[in-house]
Amino acid sequence: MAHDAERAQTGCGAGAAERRAPPDADRMMAARLRELATEPLQHRFAQAGAFLYLPEFLPAAITAQLVAAVGAIGGAVNRNYLPRHKQGGSVSRHALDRLAPFVAELYRSPALIAWLQGVAGKRLQVSPPGDPHAYALYFYTQPGDHIGWHYDTSYYAGLRYTLLLGVIDESSCRLDYQLHTREKAVATVSGSVQIPPGGLVFFNGDALRHRITPLGAGERRVSLTFEYVTDPNMRAWGRFVSNMKDAIAYFGFRQVFGGRVRALPHQGSDAASGRR
Repeated sequence: MAHDAERAQTGCGAGAAERRAPPDADRMMAARLRELATEPLQHRFAQAGAFLYLPEFLPAAITAQLVAAVGAIGGAVNRNYLPRHKQGGSVSRHALDRLAPFVAELYRSPALIAWLQGVAGKRLQVSPPGDPHAYALYFYTQPGDHIGWHYDTSYYAGLRYTLLLGVIDESSCRLDYQLHTREKAVATVSGSVQIPPGGLVFFNGDALRHRITPLGAGERRVSLTFEYVTDPNMRAWGRFVSNMKDAIAYFGFRQVFGGRVRALPHQGSDAASGRR
């Protein structure tokens, strides 16, 4: 009985351990991705010039964890305004590592990375630990929040792919996009989608011209982006330009230059899964 009492006081019983155990992002993603045939999606991605939209992608349990992450970050949202280009709030990977570690676990999911590699037809790696844009939350919470036409320009030696995931969408905002804008002898194709919670947009950042239309009064939208690269090397000047852009346009100087944390223990080398 004393042993049972000690187990109750310390919470060491199997039931308590199971209740405290965090969701296994990789296991849930692996189960979901077994339902998606990669080959037809790879064809769609290539035909669209490296662009894919799926309105239903994440398991409901993972979407719920991401919504919980939004509630966990508190005052970490950095708001910014660039006239005639963007207005909104952002939270970098450095703050998410401290306040919502489930996001980092999902970002590094071997099952997710392997599936993205299959769709892109490229070997993908996670971004280096110092990149605040590797995974980030974006908040549209005030009327007029938006981002104008742009590319997700890569300053890396290789390509940078963006995975955009819907988290909260109580808005009229849309992702407007243009395909094939940098392909010779191919007509530009315009489109527009609204990304529901759990929805996915996956694209080559240098190939897709896109924007988010302005938020209306009384609306709210939160999205999550993951950035994967084919070559994580970057020249010193490119790193300086990238950091300055992130500090001014997204996360603030404190998060970019003063909010870095040490690499998490499971960030060791794992070329087969895309980890670094």
